[in-house]
Amino acid sequence: MEVLREDGEEEEEEKKAFVMSDELEDLEEKLSKIQVHIPNVLPASYKMNSAKEQMLLQLADNFHRQYAHLCPDREPLFLHPLNECGVEKFVSTTVRPTLQPYPELYNWDGCAQFVSDYLTMEPLPSPITPPSCLPSPTTTLKYQQGNCFGFSVVLCSLLIGAGYDAYCVNGYATREICMMDETREVCPLLKKSKEVRSPEKVKKYAVKPPRDLRSKFELQQAAKKEAEIEAAEEKKQKEEEDKLMESEKPKPDPLYGLRVHAWVLILSGKREVPESFFIDPFTANSYSTTDDCFLGIESVWNHKNYWVNMQDCWNGCKELTFDLGDPVRWEFMLLGTDKPLLLLPEEEEEELGDEDLDDFVTSWVEPIHISRKEFETRCPQGKKVIQYKKAKLEKWAPYLNSNGLVKRLTHYEDLECTRVLEVKEWFKNREDMMSMRQVNKKTEVTTEYFSPGHVQGLKAHIYKTMESETERTMEFYSETRVDGLQKRVENAQEMMEYFEGRSDFLHYRHTTFGKRTKKAQTLVNSELNARPIVQIKEQFHRNPEKPADEDVAERIFMILEERIMLTYHCKDDYITASKKEFIKQKDVDNKGNKIIMTSDMCISYQVGSSEKNKKLLHLYEMMLKLMEAEKQSKHQVWESKTEVLEILKIREEEAAASKLTVSMYDTERNEKSKQQRETMERLMQEERQRQVEQDLDYLAPFLIQMGSTEKMSKWQALRLKEDCLNDFKHRLIDKANLIQARFEKETQELQKKQQWYQQNQLSMTLEDEDAYLTYCSDAMFRIRILEIRLNRHKEMAPQKYIELEEKLCKDPRLAEYLKFYV
Repeated sequence: MEVLREDGEEEEEEKKAFVMSDELEDLEEKLSKIQVHIPNVLPASYKMNSAKEQMLLQLADNFHRQYAHLCPDREPLFLHPLNECGVEKFVSTTVRPTLQPYPELYNWDGCAQFVSDYLTMEPLPSPITPPSCLPSPTTTLKYQQGNCFGFSVVLCSLLIGAGYDAYCVNGYATREICMMDETREVCPLLKKSKEVRSPEKVKKYAVKPPRDLRSKFELQQAAKKEAEIEAAEEKKQKEEEDKLMESEKPKPDPLYGLRVHAWVLILSGKREVPESFFIDPFTANSYSTTDDCFLGIESVWNHKNYWVNMQDCWNGCKELTFDLGDPVRWEFMLLGTDKPLLLLPEEEEEELGDEDLDDFVTSWVEPIHISRKEFETRCPQGKKVIQYKKAKLEKWAPYLNSNGLVKRLTHYEDLECTRVLEVKEWFKNREDMMSMRQVNKKTEVTTEYFSPGHVQGLKAHIYKTMESETERTMEFYSETRVDGLQKRVENAQEMMEYFEGRSDFLHYRHTTFGKRTKKAQTLVNSELNARPIVQIKEQFHRNPEKPADEDVAERIFMILEERIMLTYHCKDDYITASKKEFIKQKDVDNKGNKIIMTSDMCISYQVGSSEKNKKLLHLYEMMLKLMEAEKQSKHQVWESKTEVLEILKIREEEAAASKLTVSMYDTERNEKSKQQRETMERLMQEERQRQVEQDLDYLAPFLIQMGSTEKMSKWQALRLKEDCLNDFKHRLIDKANLIQARFEKETQELQKKQQWYQQNQLSMTLEDEDAYLTYCSDAMFRIRILEIRLNRHKEMAPQKYIELEEKLCKDPRLAEYLKFYV
C-alpha cells in the first residue's frame, strides 16, 4: 500500500510540473508579443554618415590595413566603432569640444570631478578588448552611465572646450584602475599635506650658550644606546608594516598587462600646464605619466587626429615620450594638423588647401548641454557612495537632505570597516551657516565649523556635550564682533578668552572660578547665580603712546585675597619690568572710622628710575580706578558666561530646525517657494476674514436694547437699521475728531518749541541744538502721518457707510422687512 501511495504522489507531482511548464511557456509567448517602441529623437547625423565621414572611414580602413601589415603582432586599432544607432563613426568625430557656462568646469579638476560624480561606471564586455560600440557623449550624459571609453570621451570633450590640450587614450592598466577599485587607496580627504618648514634665520648677534661640562664619552655612550634602541624600534615597526602590507596585498591578477582601459592625457603648454599628466575618468584622480598603474598605450586621439604609439611599452609608460609631432614615435593618421612636423611638397599643399584640412574632421555629435539642475544634482538620483581603504565617502546633491548634508566621510579603524573612528560631514545652504561637522568616536569630541554670517559671529565650536560649564572651545570671526573676541576656551574651573584689534590693547583674559555655595545654587538667571570668581588675569599689548613703565602688560585681580597685581612692559635696553601690588582694605573699620591710604597698601618695584615713589594720593586714585576696573572685568566675565548659554540655546534651536536658505539667483526654487508662500498667505487671509465675519455681529447691541426680536414689525426693523447707521456715523465722526485733536496738539507743541528756540537761541549749546532739530524732525513726521490718516479716513468713511447699509439690507434678520425700502 505504501508503494502505491508513493507512486500516486509521484504521478501528481509530474502532472503539476507539466502544468507549470505549460503556464511558463504561455507566459513567455505572451511576453514575447509585447514590444516597447522607443521614439527615435536623435538627429540625422547620428543615423547616417556624410560624404566627409565616409571618406574618413575609407582613410581609417586604409590606415588600419597598412598598420596590420606592418605590425602584425599588435592588437587591432580602435578606429571606427559603432555608435548608439549602429553606425560606424571615426573616433575623432565622436569628441565634441564644448565650453560649459559653469565656473567649476573651467578647470581640469572640476571637469574630472563632475564626470566622475555624474556618471555610473559600467565594466567593459570583455576586459581584454576594446568595446565594439562607442556612444556619443550626449547619450552617455543622458543615461548617466558608461564604460571607461564613454567616460574618457565626455571628459575629453569638456577639457578641450575649456582650452586644454587633451586626448583620449586607449591602453592597458591595472585591475584596480580598470575596475574602479579604490578599497586599497587612501581617501584623498584623509591625506595630510606635507608641511614645509622654513629654515630658521641665524641671528648675527646672539648670546653664546653656556659651556657644556658633561663628559663626552658618557654622551657618546648614551647616544649609542639611544641609536640602538631607535634602530630596534624602527626594525620592529618595519616588520609590522611589512606584515600589514603582505596581508593587504591583493591576489595576483591573471590578466595583468592585458586589461584594456581608456583614460585622458593632458599635454603641457596650453592653459599654463607645466607638465603632462594622466586623468582617470572613473575617479577624477591625476597621475604622473610614469605611474605604475598604467601599463601601456596603443593609441591616442582628439577631435582633430588619431595617433598610434610606436614606442616599446615593456616598462609601462615610464619611458614613453609624448611628443606627438615626432612621426617616429607616434604614427599619425591625418595630415595637416598642428602636431606633425613633416613638411609636405608644395604641390600637395596647394592641392589640399588649409580650409579643407580644417573642415575635414567635423564632429557628428550635438553640442553638450548640461542644465543647471543636472549640474547641481551631479550624482545619479542625487547620491553616490565610494569605498576607500578604511573609509567610506558618501555624496548627496544640494537640497536633497533636509539638513543640507552634501558629503559624509566615515573613517574606520579596521579594513573590514566595522569600527568607526571618525565621521566628517559637510553641509551647504544652511541658515545657521554651519559648513562642516567632525565627530571623533573615540574621544566623543564634536567640532563644528561655520562660514561667515552666523548670528553670534561663530567660526568653530569644539565640545563633548551641549551642557553648560563643561569643556568647550568657541572660535569667532573677530572682525564681526564689537569686543574683538577671537577664541574662548572654557571648562568647569577656568575660562580663557583671546582678543585682537581692541582699542584698549587687551589680548588675553584668564578667569579662574571657584565652587558655588548652596545659597547661590538656588538663584536662577541672575548675576549672583554665576560661579564665584577667584582670579582674573588680563594681558595687554604695548601701547606706543605711553611710556613703557606706565603701560600695563599684565593685570591680575586676586578677588579672594583682595589684592591687585600690575606688571608693566619692559623698557628698551632693560630685562626686567616694573611691578606694583595693591592690597585692598575696607573703607571703614569695625569702629566706623574711615581708613586712610598708607604706604603698606602698595608695594612697588620701579626699574631704572631714580625718582622717588609717587604720592599716596596718586596711588589711592590709581587703586580706586583699579577697583572700578575689577568690577567691570567681573561683569564682562558674567556677560561672557551669559553669551555662552545664549549660544548653546541658539545652537540647540538651529540643530532642531535645520533650515536651509535659497539663493536669490536660484529662480526655480525661489519661484516654487514664492507660489507656496502666496498660497498659504491667501488661505490664511481668507480664514481670518471668515472668522472676523462670524465673530462680528453689528446688530447685537441694538437687539439687546429692543428685547424680544422673535416678532419684529416693519417699524422696528427700520428703527433698528437707522439706529445702527447713526451709531456707525457718529463713530466715524468721533474718529475723525480724535485724529484732528491729535493733529492740533502736535502742531501747538511744535509752535511752542519753536518759540522757545527763538527766545533761547543765542544761549544754546550744540547738544541743545541737536536735540531741538531731532524733536522738530520727529514732530513733523508725526504731523504728516496724522494728516495722511485724516485724509484717508475722510475718503474711506462714505464707502464704509454704504457697505454697512448694504449688509443691513441683506441681513437675514432684516431682509424680510426692508425689501420694500431698498
